[in-house]
Amino acid sequence: MKRYNLAVIGAGPAGLSAAIEAKKHGMEKVAVFDENSRPGGQLFKQIHKFFGSKEHKAKIRGFKIGEDLLAEAEALGVDVHLNSVVAGIYFPMKRLGVIENECLINYSADNIIIATGANENFIPFDGWTLPGVIGAGAAQTMMNLHGVQPGKKILMVGSGNVGLVVSFQLLQAGCEVAAVIDAAPRVGGYGVHASKVARTGVPFYLSHTVVKAEGEDHVTGAVIAQVDSHFKPVPGTEKHIEVDTICMAVGLTPMSKLCSMAGCKMVDKGGAVPETDKYGATSIEGLYAAGDVAGIEEASSAMITGRISALAACRKDCYITDGEFEKEYDELEGSINKLRKGMFSHENKGRTDITKTDEGIDLSMTLLTKGYVSDREIERFPGVVKEKGVHPVIECTQNIPCNPCQDACKFGCISVGEDITSLPYVNKASRCTGCGMCVANCSGQAIFLVNDDFEPGYSTVTIPYEFIPRPSIGDKGTALSRGGEAVCEAEVVDIKVSPVFDHTALLTMKVPKDMSMKARFYKGKEAL
Repeated sequence: MKRYNLAVIGAGPAGLSAAIEAKKHGMEKVAVFDENSRPGGQLFKQIHKFFGSKEHKAKIRGFKIGEDLLAEAEALGVDVHLNSVVAGIYFPMKRLGVIENECLINYSADNIIIATGANENFIPFDGWTLPGVIGAGAAQTMMNLHGVQPGKKILMVGSGNVGLVVSFQLLQAGCEVAAVIDAAPRVGGYGVHASKVARTGVPFYLSHTVVKAEGEDHVTGAVIAQVDSHFKPVPGTEKHIEVDTICMAVGLTPMSKLCSMAGCKMVDKGGAVPETDKYGATSIEGLYAAGDVAGIEEASSAMITGRISALAACRKDCYITDGEFEKEYDELEGSINKLRKGMFSHENKGRTDITKTDEGIDLSMTLLTKGYVSDREIERFPGVVKEKGVHPVIECTQNIPCNPCQDACKFGCISVGEDITSLPYVNKASRCTGCGMCVANCSGQAIFLVNDDFEPGYSTVTIPYEFIPRPSIGDKGTALSRGGEAVCEAEVVDIKVSPVFDHTALLTMKVPKDMSMKARFYKGKEAL
């Protein structure tokens, strides 16, 4: 029986980060087991740029983070077992029963970290088992791993970050998103995610649910309806939507069966999870839990919790001293606490009574109910300024953990401050050069460059653009508002592509001067 110093179950962001941390601190025999044919977990499906700060790998796309973690694990000599299903975990022997090549193989380990992630939730409704009703994660797998469109016209159910991110990726894959609906009365995810979907013309229906999937052997349509304060459909409010796919993004449930099998004390945190201390240690000595299996968070947080659990195992077996552990833990705790602040913190989860930002600015109610900030509301926020010449307009209106814009500007035009959940603002004492790095680096695609001095009667607006095929200089189309409505004609006068922009093109469109603070998306005539 092969024995490891550390066995990690799950090769996602938490598991790989844990294995790397353990190897860096002297554990010689470290293994990761994963049931899939390739490691990386959800990272390789995530083509969007991460939030946070530089220490959290902000502005780097998820799949690139996955590639970097895999390369580091391989260089350190981590044993990665793929197509390996951990069927059993047994204590106090600290043994794993793993199915590999249709054989049951036993392994033992001094320490075990369970980092099995989470499963997608579904809600039952009439026709919910029809082909064409899929999870958002499945849609990402089809698009981003296999290059297959999940459908042509799609209804997204769920307005949390997963639903919003996947909706945008569906649009990037050439699909039509008919609508985003949610039974909750307000958008659940980051406003910047909702805004980049809304400005393409996708409508939001809050306080709505899907009541029926139409079709005989596959989805041919959906019926949605308003819900009351108890989330029950209101008779007479039904609306038919013609779609061929219904995509579900209604939350995740931790995959904690192995934890309960091992005998961990379990608690309810939106699903059964093992009770852990702040280091990820469960009620069983030598067994740790990291990532979503211990509580649903973002991938950035999962990587840090994986590292913390590995550090704890290293201290337990004397690979590091108590002093070394405390120093490194304090740094990691400080890092993850930055991600856990702001409007979307643990303390604020589920709250609907927040009406102001941390700075005391009234929130955009239009954003919360329709997915975009209205023209009147946008002027409240410190990143929205009107100046002569080229200048950034930062439409980030919520306290989310993110500051790549501050790092991107080498001239100090944009500031966030030490607290990465503070609203960014434009430093009027610094002059914008129009380089566009802030536009390209913004993880939420919420920064635009406006030049009201372009030519008499006309301004230019530079927007982040991540669609293929890209327009060409001289193309004429339509500028859309924050809410996705056509507001004026637009001409493409420049389009910049550079390796440092990391696949985000900077599209500059000419619009009438009075539209420079309204025009936020370009749609070519062939797409209208």
